[in-house]
Amino acid sequence: MQYGQKLDQIEKHFEEMTQQMADPAIISDGDQYRKVSKAHSDLSEIVGKYREYKRVDSQLADARQMLGESDPEMREMAAMEVAELEPQLTTIDDELKFLLLPKDPNDDKDVVLEIRAGTGGDEATLFAYEVFRMYMRYAETRRWKVEVTSSSESSVGGLKEVLALVSGNKVYSRMKYESGVHRVQRVPATETQGRVHTSAITVAVLPEADEVEVKVEEKDIRVDTFCSSGPGGQSVNTTYSAIRITHLPTGVIVSCQDEKSQIKNRAKAMRVLRSRLYELELEKQQAAIGAERRTMVGTGDRSEKIRTYNFPQNRLTDHRIGLTLHQLDLVMEGRLDQIMDALTNFYQTEKLRLEGQAA
Repeated sequence: MQYGQKLDQIEKHFEEMTQQMADPAIISDGDQYRKVSKAHSDLSEIVGKYREYKRVDSQLADARQMLGESDPEMREMAAMEVAELEPQLTTIDDELKFLLLPKDPNDDKDVVLEIRAGTGGDEATLFAYEVFRMYMRYAETRRWKVEVTSSSESSVGGLKEVLALVSGNKVYSRMKYESGVHRVQRVPATETQGRVHTSAITVAVLPEADEVEVKVEEKDIRVDTFCSSGPGGQSVNTTYSAIRITHLPTGVIVSCQDEKSQIKNRAKAMRVLRSRLYELELEKQQAAIGAERRTMVGTGDRSEKIRTYNFPQNRLTDHRIGLTLHQLDLVMEGRLDQIMDALTNFYQTEKLRLEGQAA
């Protein structure tokens, strides 16, 4: 096996951490125990897969040895076992290659989800609302928590824009390929002649940055307060609880009016601000890496059209990977795993190919 020595080292380190987790000195130190426990958990999948590989490899070696038996029945049984185990071993080997790929350091992070209506007027705002609802439904299936930080409704009940914090298990690893332009093709409710219209919205998924990663100095921000307002300017409350934070060095502006408490709104706005500043830093790093290390299909930039939702044909097409599903009705109810699995597999394969070229 190509990575046998590296996997042996990983397994040895995993066993050392297993012993550490039973050490009273480690157990009594909460921070240290959490650190070791997380590192142990991160390696558990790859160690389990490697142990499965060794078990199947051993069984295959035994079966191949039995092919030299004088008993015809034993040889036949051995041949059947070899035919069954060889493809198993190949599959496990491929899975190990994926698991050994460098992990995206943001995969475990929560995200800031931004959805904005683009071209298409009222129809775009209605679609923005439906896509946000789609992600809300998906979040429910994953037991993620969704907190709206700000939203702006249209006169027809759609959303001009919405910002939300999504937290849970590996949110960014599932959502990171959703950034881009989402296009909808359908007959609007206001269309009297039954013509199909095309509208678009933008979705941005930003990994949430913590205070350690992005330090925001008080001198670098201006904080304004204002009264929260609802659709059409109707007053929601008469206290100045809504917050607008301007990051002076970059000009990034974030507002939050979802909570009645000014303190809570400020805390949420700061989370969004740190994530946007973190994204700016990531974009600088991405540009420094160079075009040859980017995925061939696209950069994931929000300016790219990534997906079309065709309602008359009940069809969804993801243009980056050429995936077409004729079950748009289910997708809009939050059934997104098939799409996200396909995207993850595609980009993992691309990364493996690029790693092979660089090796």
